[in-house]
Amino acid sequence: MGRKWNNIKEKKGDQDKIRSLMYTKCLREVTKAVKNGGEEIESNFLLRIALERSRKYNVPKDNIDRAIKKGLGNEDEGYSDIAYEGYGPNGVAIFVEASTNNGTRTVANVRNFFNKCGGSLGTTGCLQFVFERKAVFEIPQAKLVEDDFTMDMIDAGADDVVLEDNYFTVTAPMESFGTIQSKLDQLKITAEEAGLERLPLTFKEIDKETFKIVTKLVDLLEGDDDVTKVYHNVKYDDSFAEG
Repeated sequence: MGRKWNNIKEKKGDQDKIRSLMYTKCLREVTKAVKNGGEEIESNFLLRIALERSRKYNVPKDNIDRAIKKGLGNEDEGYSDIAYEGYGPNGVAIFVEASTNNGTRTVANVRNFFNKCGGSLGTTGCLQFVFERKAVFEIPQAKLVEDDFTMDMIDAGADDVVLEDNYFTVTAPMESFGTIQSKLDQLKITAEEAGLERLPLTFKEIDKETFKIVTKLVDLLEGDDDVTKVYHNVKYDDSFAEG
């Protein structure tokens, strides 16, 4: 679901705008990774991912270096992680993760985005039975042999390995994140994305018009500098990509 959704957004979106929106978020991820795990990329897997993402979006090296120093000095400017839960049009569940130094500003923005798109911000915990947290890795197929790689990941604790659009998506229980990370290091494989994600336990079927509104809501949320991740439970339909 996630890769198809992102592919559509990248095809239809303004690439300069997307890069601009990712700029601040990439640097914030670098700072956060250093603050939590140090500056050594050999031992800090999430820093490696954050640096790769920063390079992908052409973030200048000087800015990356400053973000690393900020993490080492614990200069997080009062930022803290916060989550918002709500429903979009036709009852689509939307889970928003943010990092903010002004919760009043962020919740006002998030509530406004929901209201604009016919949704509503809910109470904390209202989506606890809709999503579950999983370790998720996105890995380019490159020269990997599907059967061999799948077995390696299952042996390391993965629940599922799916190959789609030349990418493997590996999902696992939260507690298996470290063992899979270690196995990838052992195999000298670099993940393009890795982290703890919120995956839907139940999916919502919607029509194409609702999909357009949900897409607008997700775009508005992701366009906010404070928002780091947006999750939804839309059941994807190939017709959404048409027209």
